[in-house]
Amino acid sequence: MMVSPTALKRPSSDTQQHPSCRICGTESVAAGSKVGHHARIPFRLFRCPDCRFAFVDPPWSGLCHAYNEDYYRGKGVDWTVDYVYELEAPHATVRHYEWRGFTSMVGRLVPLNRDTRWLDYGCGNGGLVRYLHQQGMVGAVGFDQGWIADRARDAGIPFLQEEEFAGQYGQFDVVTMLEVIEHVLHPLEILRQARRLLKPNGILYLTTGNARPHRHRLTAWRYVLPEIHVSFFEPRTLEVALSRAGFRPAYHVRPPGYSDMMRFKILKNLGVRKRGLLERAVPWPLVSFCTDLLYQVTYHPYGVAVPETENSR
Repeated sequence: MMVSPTALKRPSSDTQQHPSCRICGTESVAAGSKVGHHARIPFRLFRCPDCRFAFVDPPWSGLCHAYNEDYYRGKGVDWTVDYVYELEAPHATVRHYEWRGFTSMVGRLVPLNRDTRWLDYGCGNGGLVRYLHQQGMVGAVGFDQGWIADRARDAGIPFLQEEEFAGQYGQFDVVTMLEVIEHVLHPLEILRQARRLLKPNGILYLTTGNARPHRHRLTAWRYVLPEIHVSFFEPRTLEVALSRAGFRPAYHVRPPGYSDMMRFKILKNLGVRKRGLLERAVPWPLVSFCTDLLYQVTYHPYGVAVPETENSR
């Protein structure tokens, strides 16, 4: 996943010892430091005492160059990803469970058919877009930048260019951001971008790690990869961010399809990349339920795009 360089710009320096929250503007408090396994330098973390947003500051000087070929092959900052294999073997990869799960989860909120306009923002190799087309949703399109994006386009997966966004405002029924927003220094910018792209009452469905269970041991949380994961959210944080970006927060805890999504996440973090008989023998409904109780993955809100007339009141 890589987003626009404008979303990854380094904040301007100031004289504050503790930087302001990038969601609500409240002065933050120190939340510890963590040495990045890739950069091998310590990174400072801060937390907002109001909206609970946690973030890395300052970000890694190599952030804009992190999303190279090694990253997408699982040889860079995050060893759990392998976008190249997923692009080349869509029917064999365990990522298939994520695609199937999210299609079911979103389908509970929006009618899905060939006329549905769906943008997967930060789509990586475009695997979800390709899956949606196979299910008959020919209005699905992706957006990403980085080494893998050109390979996905060469495979025939439809991508939007950033300069095309203005012509697409108000056109989409669904925007998904799957494990994207934790990579972004200024989350409100891309949330507002998503709102502009959505029709009134359209759905923004995003996923990111839930920092609430890890509030008092943030630096021990495996999800904190400080070179590339720079923003961390609790459900309250996302409520505030979504509201400020023009959305009405709503909840969809453990919807039908979530077990497939959890199945993928568990297998990915165990280093399993290929579907097989052993993983199929696991009682995934029970395992997914227990895992979600522990990590509260589905406890984040999604956003409903507030119509402009209502938003201006």
